[in-house]
Amino acid sequence: MSQAIRRATELALDETTVTALRAALKTTADEVVQAIIDEVPSYANALSGRMGGTIRRAVRTALGHYLDLASGNATGGDAGDAAYELGRGEVRDGRSMDALLSAYRVGARVAWRGLAAGAVPAGLPAAEVAKFAELTFAYIDELSAASAAGHADELAARGLAHERHLEQLARDLLSGAGSDVLVASAQRAGWQPPTSLTAVLLPAAQTRPAYRALDSSTLVLDDLPDALGVLLVPDADRAHLMRQLKDRTAVVGPARPWTRASASYARAIRARSLSPNIRDTEDHLPELVLSADVDAFADLRTRALAPLHALPDATARKLEETLRAWLLHHGRRDEVAAALFVHPQTVRYRMSQLRELFPDLGSPRRVLELTLAVGLRVS
Repeated sequence: MSQAIRRATELALDETTVTALRAALKTTADEVVQAIIDEVPSYANALSGRMGGTIRRAVRTALGHYLDLASGNATGGDAGDAAYELGRGEVRDGRSMDALLSAYRVGARVAWRGLAAGAVPAGLPAAEVAKFAELTFAYIDELSAASAAGHADELAARGLAHERHLEQLARDLLSGAGSDVLVASAQRAGWQPPTSLTAVLLPAAQTRPAYRALDSSTLVLDDLPDALGVLLVPDADRAHLMRQLKDRTAVVGPARPWTRASASYARAIRARSLSPNIRDTEDHLPELVLSADVDAFADLRTRALAPLHALPDATARKLEETLRAWLLHHGRRDEVAAALFVHPQTVRYRMSQLRELFPDLGSPRRVLELTLAVGLRVS
């Protein structure tokens, strides 16, 4: 309370004046509280009941410390600490610093009026009255500064805690935690669950810049393995989201119910491992299906295309290309020929070879296996 202490050293209140002021202390404190109730709307209901009693005692304590300071018997440190804690408490009660500063201004005016009314009849000289006023307002200014510091520190601490809770929620979602865990984690974070979440996989360096353009409820992590980050976007309009990410190296998973966000994330991870060029996983569902179990896909190809393995490589490649085109174009010879840039008679000749190699080519089960085996090549 350096400024107030300096003012106090210039002021010499005698014992008679101090006694008179202390006698008026309770009345002045009650007037301060009532004026705050009347003039600061945020405190209209906050100062009733037990809370009102607590604040009244705090006002009396502050005024008591002030008189100790004015009489040279205190440093004001306790009042500064109390004001700091008051600022922190305002955050917990959901009030802004503006409300508290207004209360301080009202309190300073009413306290000065009440204290001056007691000091002047007690014989305080006019010259000292001016110093007394300076001390009063210096004291209130420094209490205000202490409260503002407490308010700011509490906001910062709460902000960090809130961010940690949101990060933990994101980690719980990615790990596929159970619904009970996720609901509890969301409640701790003060996060309102949406209907769906869409995972967006990005290089870590791009994650925060991309996040700033999205819904404020988006969850973000930028410390994943392989220098990656992820955004979990609530109830995304997919077309709009893709436009927002057009300049980013992003892989966008499918929308999933929020408790199954791990499935969206897993698909984005798999798409990224499949090809660096995939952006929207919804555009690559066949490739993703065939790559879901790479070993199973390789086994399927080996078994389904076994009749081709005994042929020379060049012949086997031509027949496999023809078989693929025939399956994809439903056996329409002219379309197959156009796709392969060959004569329809060439297609007829090759298909006669394939029917010899695959006698059951008309079987639905054989068609399914061959379609999967040759329809796409996944590398």
